[in-house]
Amino acid sequence: MKIFIVIGVFAMAVGVVLGAFGAHGLKTRIEPNLLAAYQTGVEYHLYHALGLILIGLLAYQFPDVSALKWGAWCLMWGVLLFSGSLYLMAITGIRWLGAITPLGGTAFIIGWVWIGWALIRSA
Repeated sequence: MKIFIVIGVFAMAVGVVLGAFGAHGLKTRIEPNLLAAYQTGVEYHLYHALGLILIGLLAYQFPDVSALKWGAWCLMWGVLLFSGSLYLMAITGIRWLGAITPLGGTAFIIGWVWIGWALIRSA
């Protein structure tokens, strides 16, 4: 499960880069509502990158809970679908990409519920 700590750390770095790009590179180039969507993508990206690090650390505390990895994979898919669709929508202006965003949100929800359930079952 160390892989999720590593992925989370690098996802944090990418999130910071994308946040800076949005704040400095996109601020005057895209519509305010698209910039807000982009910033939402960055926010959720960073939260869930921290979540991946947390799951990796939890795996050391609960080494027999293999279901933690499935929750972590859901969070990773959530970042790609939720944040990725918002990034692409903001940069390209293709608004139908926003229809992908709820799939990522659903992956986030499933991931966190899965993690919670896995920890409850381990007690």
